[in-house]
Amino acid sequence: MSAPGAEPVEQAEPVERLAEPIEQIKPVERAADGRAGPALRWGVGLMPEGPAAEVARLAARAERLGFDRCWVFDEGLATRDLYVTLTAMALATERIGIGPGITNPYTRHPSVAATAIASIHELSGGRAFLGLGAGGSVTLDPIEMGRPRPAATLRESIEAIRALFGGEAVTYEGSRVRLRQARLDYGDPAIPIWVAGRGPRVLTVGAGLADGVSLDHIHCDFLGAQVDLVRSAAAAAGNKAEIAYATTLVVTDADMEQTKLHMTYRLADSPPEVRAAIGLGDDRAAAIREVSAAEGLAAAARLLKDEWVLPFVVHGTPAACAARIAELTAEHGLSEITIPVLDLPLAEETMDATVEIARLVEAQTAAELQRS
Repeated sequence: MSAPGAEPVEQAEPVERLAEPIEQIKPVERAADGRAGPALRWGVGLMPEGPAAEVARLAARAERLGFDRCWVFDEGLATRDLYVTLTAMALATERIGIGPGITNPYTRHPSVAATAIASIHELSGGRAFLGLGAGGSVTLDPIEMGRPRPAATLRESIEAIRALFGGEAVTYEGSRVRLRQARLDYGDPAIPIWVAGRGPRVLTVGAGLADGVSLDHIHCDFLGAQVDLVRSAAAAAGNKAEIAYATTLVVTDADMEQTKLHMTYRLADSPPEVRAAIGLGDDRAAAIREVSAAEGLAAAARLLKDEWVLPFVVHGTPAACAARIAELTAEHGLSEITIPVLDLPLAEETMDATVEIARLVEAQTAAELQRS
């Protein structure tokens, strides 16, 4: 029943699975250098700025297109709720992996994240994963929430969640995370945990404890060092962490303008040495944050220069983008390329363009394997 004088709420249309023939990504077995899996996987990141039913429809389309994993952004007040959206996606899909891309341990207590992901894992037939990070300015600034000791908080969160997924009664005494005889009866210790980050401490934690590390829009001059850090930290911990690379494909001027919207907070939140590499000083980073908070991402995006953005994305013609991705994959042994969909009205176009580039990558990979 609506409140007196309130407008009736429009009900979302039920989600329908796609049935029409569709051009798919078809992975090619590849050798690389032995560090990655047998075939490059493709993921898509969805920003849930629209109704959960619409995001679920797009996830179903991504599944039909052949994407392996669907990451859902958790941006607090700026988007629809993460776990409501993932629930709708679980009901609309049958094969694709689904999970946060990413959530944080400040607005989502580790026990809450563990309960939600275990529930979605159960609902989806074992397809959920958990993506964790330290949280960004878009999520935390509007609620005036800090992120004290992010690396330590992530470490404790992963350890606590792993223990809860194991099904035993858990007592955990950390500096930031504490549990006392907490039990999750329907967890699954096989649920993958991924960590996304840019700083060395967070990446070291992810490499040592997580199943995978997502390197999200890393400056091209720093990517090799980030990959080496992850691999060395994983080896030191006796862990085998996969590496995914999340980046935007910029083929047109419209792609650049749309990408700038979401590079605002990524650039402002980048480590000082990365901002220094592109000439983005503390004063300009502060201005981006202030304008974003006061006037929105579109206003903040007008402060960005193209040359600040280009080192963080894959750009050029579709063939040039495919060649660059093939080069990065071979050089760094990446197991997944994740392409974010930053504008829901353009989501189908973005996914179709990604499939075109993915098929070019696969053709190049197949040709190289034949020559070797």
